[in-house]
Amino acid sequence: MLRHVLGDGPGGRAAARLREAARAFEDERFGEARRILNPLVERAPHVAEVVELLGLTHYRMGHWRAAAHRLEDFRRITGGTEQHPVLADCYRAQGRWSDVDELWSELRASSPGASLVTEGRLVTAGALADRGRLADAIQLLERGWSVPRRPRDHHLRRAYALADLYERSGAVPRARQLFGWLDRNAPGFADTTDRLRALL
Repeated sequence: MLRHVLGDGPGGRAAARLREAARAFEDERFGEARRILNPLVERAPHVAEVVELLGLTHYRMGHWRAAAHRLEDFRRITGGTEQHPVLADCYRAQGRWSDVDELWSELRASSPGASLVTEGRLVTAGALADRGRLADAIQLLERGWSVPRRPRDHHLRRAYALADLYERSGAVPRARQLFGWLDRNAPGFADTTDRLRALL
């Protein structure tokens, strides 16, 4: 795409720089990734991969407004929902609750896959909890939940968030039960063992 937008020579060099930025991002050298990406996005503001990576870089740096700006560009360019959970988390950090709700509605309607929908569900539940709506947050995480036979990472993340909300809402036996399930099925996951011990 960069070659198409910038021409063979400049596009090839830009693609190499994009690969450098991606390596820096993977190595958590976010400042370096941003320095590489800023001039690229000025030259190719409609290339989804450039815009997306710059948005994710800002997100990892805690630059919520800048991240949201770039991820909204990505959303507009692609029409996709794959970065909706990250974008919603940017809006959550800014207290933009209606934007979080809108993104969750779009994500749920597109149903892109269990892992991505779970991430959106977690962000939305977190936003509800931020507003003191613990019962609504619990209801959102409980909806359609059942203990999986072969848990994957997104199951574990959802169970942990639900157990945390149970504890915060005073439903200690339910929190203990779910933290116990996590401790048995994913030893060492987050601080599950410590959380469980504190409830015994």
